[in-house]
Amino acid sequence: MSTFERYLTLWVALCIVVGVALGHLLPGLFHAIGAAEVAKVNLPVAVLIWLMIIPMLLRIDFAALSEVRQHWRGIGVTLFINWAVKPFSMAALGWLFVGWLFRPYLPADQIDSYIAGLIILAAAPCTAMVFVWSNLTKGEPHFTLSQVALNDAIMVFAFAPIVGLLLGLSAITVPWDTLVLSVVLYIAVPVLIAQIVRGRVLRGGEQALTRLLARLQPLSLVALLATLVLLFGFQGEQIIAQPMVIALLAVPILIQVYFNAGLAYVLNRLSGEQHCVAGPSALIGASNFFELAVAAAISLFGFQSGAALATVVGVLIEVPVMLTVVWIVNRSKGWYEGERPHVSRVTRRQ
Repeated sequence: MSTFERYLTLWVALCIVVGVALGHLLPGLFHAIGAAEVAKVNLPVAVLIWLMIIPMLLRIDFAALSEVRQHWRGIGVTLFINWAVKPFSMAALGWLFVGWLFRPYLPADQIDSYIAGLIILAAAPCTAMVFVWSNLTKGEPHFTLSQVALNDAIMVFAFAPIVGLLLGLSAITVPWDTLVLSVVLYIAVPVLIAQIVRGRVLRGGEQALTRLLARLQPLSLVALLATLVLLFGFQGEQIIAQPMVIALLAVPILIQVYFNAGLAYVLNRLSGEQHCVAGPSALIGASNFFELAVAAAISLFGFQSGAALATVVGVLIEVPVMLTVVWIVNRSKGWYEGERPHVSRVTRRQ
């Protein structure tokens, strides 16, 4: 690990401060950058995400994707967390904290809207950003790619019914243009670029690919930090204007992240899944597809609504919180690979 990577947490903290400060001091600049979007998908952020994930995608050999079948337990755990636990646990946390404990401290006319935003956020599992988190935990890249693709397919059919059920709406407006464009921009295009580059570089042998990945790794982390500056810069004015509301909304989101990540991690361990699969599984179970969530909240409730603000809070804490989950997964590897109650010593020696 390089010195730069070792102090990544410090760089993240600095980027948050810089982003908020610049967003407050130069709101016009960030409004202009934020306006560079199509179907609620910000194009500058999309380019930065390409720079983050393409180096990870270069490691993937599509010929080996069939081997993902051996990780069926990890896939099952992740799907269970994403679609049977996450939206419903967030609804419960939203009602508990926002609807009851924090009600006296929040605008009364926005309570239901805040809860709706939290539910929308939880009903959209992470896509592209999880490649970054998976790479930081040395996760199995083929499992990560196949799980992200599977989540995208399920989201097309399950997002609207789950949100409609939990919000009590007979029908919701799904921003299909945002969903489709996000999948194309964040998954299809970078995968295609990565495979074309990989094929050409491999003509010079595996060493050529190794050298390229070593050069691209710092670029990937710099893009991650630049994305953080932009995300906090976009909301710099709101953070300074409504710090208490944002802090209170962050509480159920934080609990939700650690609860779902921990549950996925433990279930993978109990099922006997490898650590390189359990890490990405926990991270996918904890993170969110914030572009879709923000677009859906704005479409349903309006740009100035509490629902839109709640989804934006999810955006703001995504990177720093997921880095703490990465740290926990990496630090607990020894425990994870230790003796498991249902696995015999003979089996482990094999």
